[in-house]
Amino acid sequence: MALSPKERRKQIKEILAANPFIPDRRLAHHFDVSPQTIRLDRLALGIPDQRTRTKEVAERAYGMVRAMGQQEIVGELIDLELGKSAISILEITPEMAFERTGIARSHYIFAQADSLAICVVDAENVVTGIANLKFKRQVKVGERLVAKGQVTSDRGDKFTVLVETRCEGELVFRGKFLVFSLDERGNGN
Repeated sequence: MALSPKERRKQIKEILAANPFIPDRRLAHHFDVSPQTIRLDRLALGIPDQRTRTKEVAERAYGMVRAMGQQEIVGELIDLELGKSAISILEITPEMAFERTGIARSHYIFAQADSLAICVVDAENVVTGIANLKFKRQVKVGERLVAKGQVTSDRGDKFTVLVETRCEGELVFRGKFLVFSLDERGNGN
C-alpha cells in the first residue's frame, strides 16, 4: 500500500535527518516512486539536493579541523569529531589513475587516509610518524571512496588512528597510523 504524500514527506525528512547523503534515486526506490516525486517532496519540505546537503555538512566539519587547512585535506571531509573520528569521501578521477588501466594510483588512497588521520587529532601541529598500510583491491576511475578514521589510542602527544576505506561497502584499504602532536602541551590546550 502506497503512503500518502504527507506520510512519505514525514519519512523523507526523518531519513535525511539521519543520513543527509542519501541520493534522490535511492529514496525513490525505497518509496517506489519516481525521482521527480522525491524532488518535489524535498522542495515542499525545503530540503536542498544531495550535493548542497553534503557541502553544508562538509563546511561544518572543515571549520573544526585544527591541524591542517581545508585545501590540504585530500577528499571531502563530511564528518569530524575531534579526538574521536572522521569521515571523508574521495571520487577517483582520470587524473588520479594510470592512463592505460584506469586504476587509481595508490598515493591518492594513502593521502586521503593520511590527511584524515591528521585532521582527526585535536591539535594545531600534527605529523605522521608510522603508517602500516594494506591495499585490499584495486580502485578504478569513477569509484567513490569513503574513508572512516577512528582514534584508537590517545597518549597525550601520540595517537593511533585506524582508517578504513570502502567502496560501495567493500573494504579497499586499511591503514594504522601513529601520529604525533608537536604542540607544547600535547593535546592542543
